[in-house]
Amino acid sequence: MDGQSATTRLFLALWPDPAVRHLLTQWRDAWHWPRGATPVAADQLHVTLHFLGSQPSERLPDFLDGFAVPFDPFQLVLDRAVVWHNGIAVLEPQATPPALEALHVRLGEALLALGLPPEARRYRPHATMARRATGATVPTTRPPVSWEVSGYALVESKNSVYTVLRSYT
Repeated sequence: MDGQSATTRLFLALWPDPAVRHLLTQWRDAWHWPRGATPVAADQLHVTLHFLGSQPSERLPDFLDGFAVPFDPFQLVLDRAVVWHNGIAVLEPQATPPALEALHVRLGEALLALGLPPEARRYRPHATMARRATGATVPTTRPPVSWEVSGYALVESKNSVYTVLRSYT
């Protein structure tokens, strides 16, 4: 043993079903990417709720139970393709549903109850389409992704592979 405890890299997300994932993939594939852009793999497309980073693995049972919060299903419409100033290409909603805002706040309170600080910056829901995408051509004629959100997930990120550890509905 090298004296360091094991950690697990975690985030909370809206995790798409196969039909929504297909629509997100169609959006991703409709962009014209500049050389050097890194499109997100289809199986990694999602909407992050909170990023937890690397956490002690022994706390995982606490997290699995601690992130079960009241949830009201809602419709999320992703219909605005933009490239942010840092070269992140995203698909975001024109308006954030109040139920999504409420879920984000409840999960932030759960983070605090578990001794973890939520991010201080304003929440901007989005599905990342690509990184290093400055200069990408944004698709303009795609139908919106209308997502009936019926739950969220605690996800592990390990060596660029995402694994849903628990789904919450």
